[in-house]
Amino acid sequence: MKASRAKVDKSFLIISIALIVLGFAIFNSASLALLAKESSNYSRVALSQTVLGLFMGTLALIVASRLDYKIWRKSAFYFFIVAIILNILVLIPGIGSEHAGAQRWIILGGISLQTSEILKIAFIIYFAAWASGVKDKIKTFRLGLLPLIILLSISSILLLQQPDTDNLLLIIFTGMSMFMVAGGRWKHFFLIALAGLIGVIILASTTSYIRARVNTFFNPQADAQGASYQVQQSLIAVGSGGLWGRGFGQSVQKFTYLPEPVGDSVFAVAAEEFGFVGSVVLLLLFVLFCTRGLKIASEASNPFARLMVVGIVIMIVFQAFVNIGAMLGVIPMSGITLPFVSQGGTSLFITLLEVGIVLSVSRNRGS
Repeated sequence: MKASRAKVDKSFLIISIALIVLGFAIFNSASLALLAKESSNYSRVALSQTVLGLFMGTLALIVASRLDYKIWRKSAFYFFIVAIILNILVLIPGIGSEHAGAQRWIILGGISLQTSEILKIAFIIYFAAWASGVKDKIKTFRLGLLPLIILLSISSILLLQQPDTDNLLLIIFTGMSMFMVAGGRWKHFFLIALAGLIGVIILASTTSYIRARVNTFFNPQADAQGASYQVQQSLIAVGSGGLWGRGFGQSVQKFTYLPEPVGDSVFAVAAEEFGFVGSVVLLLLFVLFCTRGLKIASEASNPFARLMVVGIVIMIVFQAFVNIGAMLGVIPMSGITLPFVSQGGTSLFITLLEVGIVLSVSRNRGS
């Protein structure tokens, strides 16, 4: 089903294009470190980021922006089931691929698919379809809080097995935000928040890498060569950038000292090369992405469209600020990547698809 011939929101489109272009430029600069250290791994990462992420993602953006967004509501349940199946398959030896102790990828044709990224967008679409369907009954336990608990429980079981606690955090935060926008009760919100806090405490006390992240946040000098090494080197990179930065491609930290320069540390590379001014520009783009995206949501007359856009915008922007906050040492270190910028062909593909969905809603705000 094609969308109407009305025009998409030009401001949101321009902001998104700026993030895509700047993000790909930063990724290419950061990936020089990967080329220098692991040339064979570089070709795999570059192929995934360019072919699956940028090219196929751009195609998905264009197609999604021209489709009637209502098609996502019709396919929401089936999409969520497919996402569940993929996140079960990734746990099966021989199908799922393991890296650094995590089993999160399925390899297809030489390109790795991170199944949790598919679960994130499937969760948003399905919960938006459910919440908009029950309307005011979202305030009840049976049709409001209980379905959210079930969806979050399914996501938790799947992602904790991989393990992927970072993306689970994103899903929980986004789900709670969508729940309140849909009209959920505050007491239900606080019940979920309390359960989430208890879950975090249990994970922190039983999972060594999460416990190490929390400990180094409160005492970063305790293990400067171990658990807190990444944040220490990130702060050095950010500080080295000064006001205007060293210049594109001139980062020193990415070659020797900074772990994961194309992954969750990519903001530190950007700050070193583009300085305080460049960092502020990148932050401002995410703020504009958020404000314009939420404006599109507020102008959407369809409850499903409104909730879906809110979920997409909140997940992308929350992920960005968690990543940046961790690199600046203002929140505990996480493995959450920076949308539009960090390596991850699946992540970039899904992000561009989500941009296309928001543009489709902006084209059909009155329907």
